[in-house]
Amino acid sequence: MRRLIASGLALGLLAASPLPAAAETFDSKAQQEIRDIVKAYLMEHPEVIIEAVQGLEAKQEAARAEQAKGQIAGLRDKLIRDPRDQVLGDPNGDVTLVEFFDYRCGYCKQAQPILMELIKAEPRLRVVLKEFPILGPDSVLASRAAIASVPQGKYAAFHEALIATRGALSEDKIMEVAKSVGLDTAALKAGMSKPEIATQIDDAHALAEKLAINGTPSFIIGDNLVPGAIDLETLKKLVAEARAACTGTC
Repeated sequence: MRRLIASGLALGLLAASPLPAAAETFDSKAQQEIRDIVKAYLMEHPEVIIEAVQGLEAKQEAARAEQAKGQIAGLRDKLIRDPRDQVLGDPNGDVTLVEFFDYRCGYCKQAQPILMELIKAEPRLRVVLKEFPILGPDSVLASRAAIASVPQGKYAAFHEALIATRGALSEDKIMEVAKSVGLDTAALKAGMSKPEIATQIDDAHALAEKLAINGTPSFIIGDNLVPGAIDLETLKKLVAEARAACTGTC
């Protein structure tokens, strides 16, 4: 598939782009021969286009991350000290990791066991969970249910069970998962419609927008915004760097 996309992109570029000014000194026949040579090379080596696209994406991602650093400092209290957010690990930890997640996100599901391993490896780590449903109505429903479970004192168990659930998250499925962790489903349903729950989710979206976060999972560790699932060793390194650089609230 990548080869096909790259080939199509190469042909599109050749058709749409004029030759460089230096090449315009050649007559039309020579220019066409140059195009044919370039086309043949790109068709034979589409990885060149793939590498160029990946390089551009990496530069754009780095630019977004650098821009986010300036925003993180000004939003730190909202990111790490919002009393509505649930916390895993050490509530009084010396370093805070913030995760924006969606219960239907496959990469979030992959990241969850890695995050739990990180908490075991880093006993002083504080993990703040930002309910950030972006994958449709079922995601919103799951986040509403998770937040509504807080008064029953079973958020952590419910959160882990929802993240581990495969397939659709219909209301019936969410209630089935809720019952499995000992939640009172009648009370849960009643709590899900509270306006303050919608406000909390809206506030998470507004915060994400300020940081140009548009995908899940997205992690904030120290001054670093890291999009996508990350391996355990990289997370450990980022936590260590944040701890070493910390001079105040981390």
